[in-house]
Amino acid sequence: MRKALVRTLIELAEKDPRVLLMTADLGYTVLEPFAERFPDRFFNVGVAEQNMIGLATGLADSGFIPYVYSIATFAALRPYEFIRNGPVLQKLPVRIIGVGGGFEYDHAGPTHYALEDVGALRMQPGLQVITPADSGQCRSALLHVHGGGGPAYFRLGKDDVYAVPGLSGRFEPGRAHVVRQGNDALFIAMGPAAALALRAADALSVQGMESTVMVVSSMSPAPVEDLRALLSRFPFAVTVEAHYATGGVGSLVCEVVAEHNLDCRVTRCGVTRNPSGEQGDQEFLNRLHGISPEHLAAAALEGSRRAAAKRSGSAVKPDDWRAIGFPASVEPVKAPPPAP
Repeated sequence: MRKALVRTLIELAEKDPRVLLMTADLGYTVLEPFAERFPDRFFNVGVAEQNMIGLATGLADSGFIPYVYSIATFAALRPYEFIRNGPVLQKLPVRIIGVGGGFEYDHAGPTHYALEDVGALRMQPGLQVITPADSGQCRSALLHVHGGGGPAYFRLGKDDVYAVPGLSGRFEPGRAHVVRQGNDALFIAMGPAAALALRAADALSVQGMESTVMVVSSMSPAPVEDLRALLSRFPFAVTVEAHYATGGVGSLVCEVVAEHNLDCRVTRCGVTRNPSGEQGDQEFLNRLHGISPEHLAAAALEGSRRAAAKRSGSAVKPDDWRAIGFPASVEPVKAPPPAP
């Protein structure tokens, strides 16, 4: 999505002289087109994310619209207090760009895994938190937010090619979008995790189980009404996110279910433990932490089994993960043994 980001920022900057772009010494081979086109509106502040947010706050207070760029975990967590006390409390149009959600910076290790950024930031009132699912939606979100006031955080994926089928770049704050229809299972995915949910839906379709897939990209403001309406139609839902299972879309869905008294069981498929030194590519890490398409399909099969047992009034037996159709290659996600 980084190419879509830069193309859109150039488009905005050509029309709006208030647009600035700042980076914390990252984005090489990505940000050059903006820097070359607008050298007097591009600033590399060095490895100093807190200072970058402080500078952006002052520039926004002076009438500019600064976009600040870094890897997601550095953009969201290192300057967290500066975000809170600056653009959030002062309601200033600072646009924070965090790149690489979940395990996208796979071999860089746990310091680069953005697993709690959405949870940490969506609790801040007035801060828009947006997780575009693909490049087309990234562009739409940037254009939509630019015309409004207040701060925003964009969590962008690194994939510049994949387009979510059926999404067609749609974005609207406080809304979610259904990209696949089915009556047997419901997946609710946060941003780029829609690709994982759609692969799981494809696998289930082969077995005769058709799934609805909803994409949530506006985490704040949250699409409460869209979620309520869809959740009320299903006895179970599987949430999907490259994020800790607490704080992201899984927590949001559970909040909607609880606050609207919906009869829908929720299975949250997200990361449930700290990465403990295992190394591998993004696909390996997704599989290790239970958010691979195979694990998602298995969670939907388990949800279907429990829903059927509830309808028939029979007791739900202890989970037999092979009996409910888990692919033979999938093992349950287990926490590592305690350290000696």
